[in-house]
Amino acid sequence: MQRYQRQIILPGIRDSGQQKLHESKILVVGAGGLGCAVLPYLAAAGVGNLGIVDGDKVELSNLHRQVLYSDQSIGSYKVQEAKRYINHLNSAVKTVSYPVFLTEENVDNLISAYDLVIDATDNTEVRYILDEACRRANKPMIYGSIFRFQGQVSVFNYQGGPSYRSLFPEEEQSLLNCAEAGVLGTTVGLIGMLQANEAMKIVLGIGEVLSGKILIYNLLSNEQQIFDLEMPEGEVVERVPTVKVDFISPEEALAQSGILLDVREIGEVPFLQFTNCINLPFSALERRLDEIPRDRPISVFCQAGTRAIAASKILQEAKFSEVKAIRGGAKDLIQLKTQSTQHEKSIS
Repeated sequence: MQRYQRQIILPGIRDSGQQKLHESKILVVGAGGLGCAVLPYLAAAGVGNLGIVDGDKVELSNLHRQVLYSDQSIGSYKVQEAKRYINHLNSAVKTVSYPVFLTEENVDNLISAYDLVIDATDNTEVRYILDEACRRANKPMIYGSIFRFQGQVSVFNYQGGPSYRSLFPEEEQSLLNCAEAGVLGTTVGLIGMLQANEAMKIVLGIGEVLSGKILIYNLLSNEQQIFDLEMPEGEVVERVPTVKVDFISPEEALAQSGILLDVREIGEVPFLQFTNCINLPFSALERRLDEIPRDRPISVFCQAGTRAIAASKILQEAKFSEVKAIRGGAKDLIQLKTQSTQHEKSIS
């Protein structure tokens, strides 16, 4: 126990608390900026079983804030690189990596083996799916989110406390994510560590858990507030009906003869030149639906995926029949287009 001696001597931990950490099973959904702050602190503290869910691969633009990865990690699955890092940090931790995106179809299986779940995503669609699954399974979900220099932390579904949906019944799906709004590494680092701290408090049974409360921290002013959340009357745990969004890979979208619908705002780069591409800014989409053909498949994209999901829902509600959101964003499409052009030139 020499490794953990400095925390074992703390009141409320001792040997029995360290054993609780060793026996705990925590699932971290998202291995981006928040996940990269959460995971090493849980592993270093001796959390015995960690699961990591993320279908993304490491990109150069991740490295300024996702500190588990290096130049050599680019192109590799984040969960595999994160697992490798944890194995070097603390070989006593059993780590399971899931190189998949969380969906309604796989969420129940993914969370089933774990005591609690940490939401380290930046996708509101995934967050609702995860929240509802945690409500059904009666598992706490530790929430963290970032918007530029501000972060939020809360704990949902804990001992009968409120859920994420009770705080945000219909959260704005067009909110910018980190790829679109910008982010500092220190912001995700601080909020991720606060999430890890809430997880350890729950496992150890110490302190005051942020259940029924939300902490908001502004890193520019160093101001923080904690607000109480009210539990809505008659809240139920059944799945809340939502418009289901189908997804398509960038490769499949480029291969088909349908419409590529770019819902980025005017001036966002990179600029894409495709003959079958229509640009309709998300902010004007609902009033310009008549500009979109209804007789062809539609693949929607934005800068990183969040607005594409929201736009797909709008189209489905407007009775467009063949609508899918492209996983990824504009940079993925232009990269594939460049590779295809280079391949054609090499053949010729």
